Amino acid sequence: MGTSIYDDQLRPLELELVKTYPLASRHSKVNLQDFAKPLSTDSSLNDFLDSLPNVLACQSLRELCARIQRARELKKPIIWGIGGHVIKTGLAPVIIDLMKRGYVSAIAANGSVLVHDAEIAMIGSTSEDVDATLSEGVFGGAEETGQLLNGAARAGANDQIGLGEAVGRALLARNPKHRDYSLLCAAYESKIPFTAHITIGGDIAHFHPDFDGSALGATTHTDFRLLAGLVRQMDGGGVYLNIGSAVVLPEVFLKCVTLVRNLGHTLSDITTANFDFIQSYRPLTNVVRRPTENGAGHGYSITGHHELNIPLLAALLISNSAT
Repeated sequence: MGTSIYDDQLRPLELELVKTYPLASRHSKVNLQDFAKPLSTDSSLNDFLDSLPNVLACQSLRELCARIQRARELKKPIIWGIGGHVIKTGLAPVIIDLMKRGYVSAIAANGSVLVHDAEIAMIGSTSEDVDATLSEGVFGGAEETGQLLNGAARAGANDQIGLGEAVGRALLARNPKHRDYSLLCAAYESKIPFTAHITIGGDIAHFHPDFDGSALGATTHTDFRLLAGLVRQMDGGGVYLNIGSAVVLPEVFLKCVTLVRNLGHTLSDITTANFDFIQSYRPLTNVVRRPTENGAGHGYSITGHHELNIPLLAALLISNSAT
């Protein structure tokens, strides 16, 4: 052996006595049964779904699908918490279809959902070019949007109902041309709870001339308490999905969880999931981990584009319910 500058007590470890084992005796996390399968030109939707590998996100989606189906069988809430991007990626028809199939018990939305869903219903388009309008001072100035949302908030406060219900009612009263594409309209007509959770100053309707902060505060607080009532019913198999809201809905959901437990109600055996482009702090902490820890349930994180993952989840649900 050559001469080393290190102390004589420091020597490279010898390898002759390293213990090994037969490869086949080892438990492995991936095997051939989990691999994807190729498709042919005449493959069906079920063939495609069966062809997906049973690893990572696909495995999580299948497990989540099974838990959603269990919730439906148990008649436990399946609550969809959504951000505005869900509407802007064209997913309302998919969610409306799942609503009709019993896979949507309630919708919790942030303020941007109200804006985009209402505009789709009224004129069939939404999502203005902020860069082009902000410098001119006209961003968010659409007259009909502000009138609808603010008028609904005032009427809702007067009738002591939640903001989501109030906007759905007001929108349907206009008999909008594209009502069949509106989650607000579909939920109101089906008497499915639609709660709206607002940060004042965060949405375009909040700087319109007829804005009423007290009305908005009263109606969105009613919706917070209504959502908490729905979360209480999740005990024993319910599901909460957070899709495309990185701040508002994760915070609201966590406060609903603590309110339910503060009042002495049990909240266990629940399922939560976060769908988004990236997994950020609040959804991971307030939706996936904290509500389900200490054996209270199971949380999932599904990363990717809503326009891909939500139709895939819907396809899995529909396919499995048909078998």
